[in-house]
Amino acid sequence: MAHAITIRVHYPLPDLAAGEPGEPYRLVLRTDLDWDADVLPAAISEDGTRFDFPLALESTFRYWKPVLRRDDQVGEIFWSQGENYLAIEDDPAERDVYPHFFADTTCSVCSIQHTPSGEHERNHPLRVFLPPGYAENTLAHYPVLYMQDGQNLFFAQEAFGGQHWMVEETLRVLDSMNLVQKAIVVGIYPLDRMVDYTRPGYEEYGRYLVEEVKPWVDATYRTQPGPESTVVMGSSLGGVVSFFLAWQWPEVFGNAACLSSTFGYQDDLHERVESEMKRDVKIYLDSGWPRDNYEPARAMRNALRDAGYRDGENLFYLAFPRAQHNEQAWSMRAHIPFQFFFGG
Repeated sequence: MAHAITIRVHYPLPDLAAGEPGEPYRLVLRTDLDWDADVLPAAISEDGTRFDFPLALESTFRYWKPVLRRDDQVGEIFWSQGENYLAIEDDPAERDVYPHFFADTTCSVCSIQHTPSGEHERNHPLRVFLPPGYAENTLAHYPVLYMQDGQNLFFAQEAFGGQHWMVEETLRVLDSMNLVQKAIVVGIYPLDRMVDYTRPGYEEYGRYLVEEVKPWVDATYRTQPGPESTVVMGSSLGGVVSFFLAWQWPEVFGNAACLSSTFGYQDDLHERVESEMKRDVKIYLDSGWPRDNYEPARAMRNALRDAGYRDGENLFYLAFPRAQHNEQAWSMRAHIPFQFFFGG
């Protein structure tokens, strides 16, 4: 029996410029059943920004794509940017998408930013990655990933050893594969990572993120501000402080990715997990082997299991044979926590 889902396309249709001839724009769907045939919406919201398309899956999957068009002498037609969308049998009954139709050539991460001066003396440089189409489709709100060691995330020329994490490239590929929802990424530069990322210095750093950085990001960008949509992530000592942030403020950071984390170096996080109440957070842990904090990561995994965390549900642990303690290794596996937290 065919499986039916409803594709809900959210998009603010453009207005015609004054005096521009022709019909207004309309939004339709096209599928791999016939890429030349329009599928019309079964319903349109009262404000004209949501278009509902029932989609039947006679097989295990179906490719489809929103199309923006005008039926007049101009004959304009625009396919949504990026790869085709994929519908599969186990998709939920309703799926919301926020396409964009025009090429996005902006570089949001090219500028260093700072939060406005507040109560905290510290003011860390930031780079903010905005998903393609952010400026065009103003209806979309995004989960946010806060990443430590911002200097290592986007540009080889400023990364340690000339190897960056390729965060932007990885997220674009995962989106093309229909594996994750789009996200905003905030890369935070440390002032002194040996202080910012270890106890007791990470307490002041954490308050700065909670009281200044996150409120500024939520006020400046279209975010999904709840803890379930907010992730902290880092490697080595950056993984330690990411774990601390989620454990200390689970009402703010509901997800933490801790790669090759140096647990036990000037922190008491293992003891806190054993002695304190379980937090409502999702945690990703990993390490390479040998000499990549394999033993501390496994010990933390075991402590979390004893505290009631369940593998694949709110805990994900992996070990990578022969993976080294460097940016290249972390860039190669960053896609895994991205899928764990942002998978659709």
